[in-house]
Amino acid sequence: MQNSLYVALSSQIALEKRLTTTANNVANMATAGFRAEEVSFSELLAKSSRGDVAFVDAGKTALSRVAGPTTKTDSALDVAVQGDAWLGVKGPKGTLYTRDGRLTMDANGQLRTVGGLPVVDPGGGPLLLDPQAGPPVIGRDGSIHQGVNQVGALGLFTLDPKAKLTRSGENAVAASMPGQPVQDFTRLGIVQGYIEGANVNPILEMTKLIAIQRAFESAATMTSEAENTLTGAVKTLGPQG
Repeated sequence: MQNSLYVALSSQIALEKRLTTTANNVANMATAGFRAEEVSFSELLAKSSRGDVAFVDAGKTALSRVAGPTTKTDSALDVAVQGDAWLGVKGPKGTLYTRDGRLTMDANGQLRTVGGLPVVDPGGGPLLLDPQAGPPVIGRDGSIHQGVNQVGALGLFTLDPKAKLTRSGENAVAASMPGQPVQDFTRLGIVQGYIEGANVNPILEMTKLIAIQRAFESAATMTSEAENTLTGAVKTLGPQG
């Protein structure tokens, strides 16, 4: 059994996944509220006639919850989340969560994301503003005022650290555990007139890309050498005509 061949192939599969993930992070460096994806690997041990053989598993992915940098825009419909919390939006199958605070208002006054998803209040309901009442004023607690009247509040939610986050369209994520409305705005809150950028470190991700490509080339060389060794063995040990 050519253990070196299978080890090299497992390495290539893992590196391909890491390459795809890192390339996607780089491609979204300018996407507001984008959460970088990280890949972790572990060792798989298999028994052979010569002892344990270590393979690389396919890798597990997780979205980083580290906050991205904020940029001042002075737009009344731009908001940035402070702390480890998320804006709630309505997806096709329930509540989704996003850090992309570039909000829009449709012709009926409903607040939506730039991708068109309805923004929800703490109870999961829609938010309707008066298009004729002027720009809204949004407080740290998410309260929305137009003039002297409060017309609603942005839903700000915390997600359990153990919840698995998966990407869902329009720069939002789905969580394996439901989010909980924020009650204490001492450390968590919303800042109007700012947007949060992607939490992607450009230099680090580009360095990763180069390292992954070099590692993939080394694994490919190992695969080729193992195949050549196997071919040579077949020719040497095969039937002699």
